[in-house]
Amino acid sequence: MRRVHIIPEEEFRLYSALVRKEADLKQRGLGTWRRSGKKVRDRARWTHSRYPGWIKIARGMGEVVQIEVHSEVEWQLLDSILGFLDRHFADEIRSVHIFYH
Repeated sequence: MRRVHIIPEEEFRLYSALVRKEADLKQRGLGTWRRSGKKVRDRARWTHSRYPGWIKIARGMGEVVQIEVHSEVEWQLLDSILGFLDRHFADEIRSVHIFYH
C-alpha cells in the first residue's frame, strides 16, 4: 500500500477542490476517476476507469489531503492520481509526500 500526503498552499481547500473537479469532469463525460461507494463527509473512495483497485481520499488536519492506494498494480494508480493533481492543482500544492508501506 502507498500513502500520499498532499500539503496545499495556505488557505486552499484542496479536498473540496478535488471533489468538485471530479464531479465537474463526470458531468461533462470526461475524466478517468469516478467516485465510488457511500458519500461520507471528508472521505471518498475513487476508482479508475482503466486500472484495477481504488484510492481512498481523506481531508486531514490543516487541509492536508491523505490518499491511500489499494491495488495489485499500485504504481499505475499512483501515477494517475499524481498526474491528476499536477494537471489541475499544481499551483495550489506546496508539497507531496509518498510513504511506502
